[in-house]
Parts: sequence; structure tokens; C-alpha cells
Amino acid sequence: MKGLPLRRLEEKMAKATRQSFGEALARLGETHPEIVVLDADLAKSTKSDLFAKKFPARFVEMGIAEANMIGTAAGLAFTGKLPFLCSFGCFLTGRYDTIRLSVAYAQANVRLIGTHAGIGIGDDGHSQMGLEDISLMRALPTMGVFQPMDARETDLLMDYLVKQWKGPAYIRLTRQNLPDLYPANAPFKPGKLMEITPAQGKAQVVCIASGATVAEAVEAAKALSQQGVSASVWNAHSLKPFDGQKTLELAKEAKLLVTIEDHSVIGGLGSCVAEAIATAPSHAPLLRLGVQDTFGESGEAVELYEKHGISSGQIARRVQLALKGEWAEATRGPKHHG
Repeated sequence: MKGLPLRRLEEKMAKATRQSFGEALARLGETHPEIVVLDADLAKSTKSDLFAKKFPARFVEMGIAEANMIGTAAGLAFTGKLPFLCSFGCFLTGRYDTIRLSVAYAQANVRLIGTHAGIGIGDDGHSQMGLEDISLMRALPTMGVFQPMDARETDLLMDYLVKQWKGPAYIRLTRQNLPDLYPANAPFKPGKLMEITPAQGKAQVVCIASGATVAEAVEAAKALSQQGVSASVWNAHSLKPFDGQKTLELAKEAKLLVTIEDHSVIGGLGSCVAEAIATAPSHAPLLRLGVQDTFGESGEAVELYEKHGISSGQIARRVQLALKGEWAEATRGPKHHG
């Protein structure tokens, strides 16, 4: 069973979350003169160029010098500015020591924008893929970690991060286009899980996904429903703070709890859920789907999602295996070569 191909989905999708971020940043710049933007030679890719064209005096091209950009942004924050510093997620978090000291430890009011998240970027390969960034950022005290699932949620998250959030924040965005999933007229509840697909009756399976994989989880839930399995899908836009209370409630009611993420299963969404349910005396077993303990590689996004078991079809297949008790097969990652 294969998932709906990403390339086919994109024909009817809205936009990438990086695009929505750039548009929201340019919009918010009109009413928030404290916003300044820094980029590391990737403005067209991160979409910070939309702000640069509108407010050139408040945009700084730092060149391929991410550590310098991070330190500069921290300094700007302490003069009363609200800096957004942009690069690929893997390049930003590659300067972890500078983020740790200059931003997190200093509690600088900085927004770190990491685009091109996960294996979904496709052909660019592992050197460009942010697969450990959530894990790294979650480990830092004072750091908020956010990942919107579509354009609308990105827009709402940007409003929240500009108008309400105080302190450091990391925002993880996609290269690929994503379908519109945010419920019409639904309020934005910071830090809370949101139900995207209700179960038909009582949920046997509860799927919690974040970012690009929410769409895959929605398609998987439809497939499972046709196979007689009732599944709900919940969106986690906030990895830190994480909605542990709601997660505990879901884990007590379901037969199986599943996390789906385009990130390493170590330290990401799966770890958030595992940490939340660890203290409960009883809860549903947890199936963590994502990139197993391996590196990414170059390939079509749809092929990589299939190989790493996070396409809609692979999610449904692995859930069925787990429900049958075949955990070794359900949790098996891609074959290693070399």
C-alpha cells in the first residue's frame, strides 16, 4: 500500500510553510517596526526576501556566517529589536554552541527560523536536511520549539510569536507545499494539541503528527477507517511547550498511540509523547514513526517518505502490524547499506 504521492498532492496544495512565513513576516513588518531580519545567503530559499524587498533598511544579509548572524541577532534583541534570523534548519542548529550561549542562556528575544526541514526536501540530500534540529532545540532551557502544519497555522503562529511570545523560539518550516488542513475559523490555541480528524466512534488508534506529516496521517486515518480501524489525528504545532496533559488523556483512552514526524525519532515528537506518558501507571503502547537512527539521503520526497515509513500508506500498514502485535516489523527502519 502506498501513500498519495507528494508531487500529485502539490497540484492541489496551498503553499509551503516557508512561503507563508515570508508573507506573514512582510505583513507584520508594517505594524511592528521593531522587527528586523537577518539571513545567511539563503533569503530566496527561506522567503525572507519578501521582507527584504519591502523593508530593505531592516534587513541584513550576513553571508555564509551563521554563528556571526546568531550573535548579531542576540545583540539586536537586547537593544529592543525583534530579530528573525533565517537559514536552513540544519545550518542553524549546526551552530549549536552559539545558540546555546548567545540566545538560550542569555534569554535573548530572538526568533530562529529553520527552513527545509526533514527528508521532505528531497534531492538536496542529507547535507541539507534538518533531522536532529527539534531534538537539539528542545534540550535548551528557555527555548520554544514550534512547527506549523500548513499555511494558515503558520500565519497564526507568526502573529503569536510577534505579539505574545517572549524569549527565544525556534520555528521549523517546510520546503514542499502542504495541503490546507487548519479548520476554518478555528481559534489558535498556543501549545495545545488540535484534533484534525475525529475518529468514527471511539478511537482505537490516536495519531499525533507535526508539520508535513499531519497530511500523511490524515490520509492514513482514512485508509484505516476503510479497513475497519477507527483512528483520530491530532496536530502538534508546539514541541516545547508540549501539551502533555491532553496527550495523557488520549493515551489512556486509545488502544494504540502513534507519532509521525519528518525528523529523527530520537528527541523529536515521539520523545515528547514518551516523556508525557512515562509517569502514567497505564497507557496505550506507543509506536514512533519517523526517521530511525540513520542519516537521510538524496531522492524524491515521495520515495523518501515511503522508504522511511512515513507516507500515508506505510503509516496505515505499520499501524495494522502494531495492532496485531507484530512490533518488530512495525518499528523496523530502512535497511542500511554500505
